[in-house]
Amino acid sequence: MTVLPYDAVLCDIDGVLRHWPASDELDRAHGLPAGTLAATAFAPSLLHSAITGEITDEQWRSAVAANLAGTCGSADRARAVVTAWSDVVPRVDQEVAALLTRAREVATVALVSNATTRLEQDLAGQGLDGLADIVVNTARIGVAKPDPRVFLIAAERTGTSVQRCLFVDDTLANVAAAREAGMTAFHHRRVEDLRDALSPLLDAAATYAREGLT
Repeated sequence: MTVLPYDAVLCDIDGVLRHWPASDELDRAHGLPAGTLAATAFAPSLLHSAITGEITDEQWRSAVAANLAGTCGSADRARAVVTAWSDVVPRVDQEVAALLTRAREVATVALVSNATTRLEQDLAGQGLDGLADIVVNTARIGVAKPDPRVFLIAAERTGTSVQRCLFVDDTLANVAAAREAGMTAFHHRRVEDLRDALSPLLDAAATYAREGLT
């Protein structure tokens, strides 16, 4: 039987599996300078509170609206901007989803995301809630990448040692932190490179399928 290099694949969500459109078009549609919504929503202190579960997704969006009110000219206009932003749906990279599905035939797959309390609802809405064995949402565990505790928690939840995990992320700081924690880590930029990184698992899955072992 093939000896696999990893027992678990830990994959980031946004920037790897899903891709959000820039918010500049929303800014223009509501008469705001380009970059206004992103700068407000992703202000470091506010975002950190949202992705570590200090505040809920609803509280985060309410705070974004409150912080935009002055720029928008009224609270109602600010709430309209945030409502439109909240309705945006990211594009799923179906090639990445297919690769993870194939890898899951021979390894545990976990999605590990810096996210708000809305993540699980969003994944279900896009039919992604069954893609992985485990979802590690930082808003549920109280710490966010690149905090090393995220990687240790994710490995523990897969029942795998950090040395037997492959971590995939599009943010270099998170990749470096995963390596520091003892994982093999891959900086995602192109799906072709991800296919190469997963090739030992994909080849094993194909072999097992041919031999009727899966």
